[in-house]
Amino acid sequence: MTLREDDIDAPFSRIIRVDTLPRNGETMVIEANAEERAALAALLKVPAIERLAATLTVKRAARGGARVVGAVHGALTQTCIVTLEPFPAEVEEDVDVLFAPPEDSARKRGPAEELEISMLDDDEPDPLVDGRIDLGALAAEFFALGLDPYPRKPGVEFTPPEDEPDAPEPSPFSVLRDAAKKPD
Repeated sequence: MTLREDDIDAPFSRIIRVDTLPRNGETMVIEANAEERAALAALLKVPAIERLAATLTVKRAARGGARVVGAVHGALTQTCIVTLEPFPAEVEEDVDVLFAPPEDSARKRGPAEELEISMLDDDEPDPLVDGRIDLGALAAEFFALGLDPYPRKPGVEFTPPEDEPDAPEPSPFSVLRDAAKKPD
């Protein structure tokens, strides 16, 4: 996920220019502040994000591209889908994303009718916009991918309600039958 510097409205943003990277790349540690975590928690619809940090190494790749490798670490409060109680959770996600200038990713893709997708293929490179990568937005994206979509508080199990034994199902016509029995 890359953004232009003047288009930033992401809650967590750290822009890096690929053309200013040292020859051997650069390792960066980024961390969201309280305001960024609160905005991201609202966006992700979780009660709170206590910590969001990433250690990312950015290296130049062929044809003006870049590769970002590292990990995202976070702590948050989620809501249990069974009890609706808040509980603490952790996120640990590995990051490995290739970025390429837009013309390179379009050239690799080719015409839409020739596009074949295989689970064995590498992911298509993300577009590198204006030679920049938003490491904060990338970390937020991988943090979101690491969230459990159906969070359950540890030790909680869902038990369906028990059916009443031998209770006959009411007939939809029972109202008519009861009405016919009533004297006017």
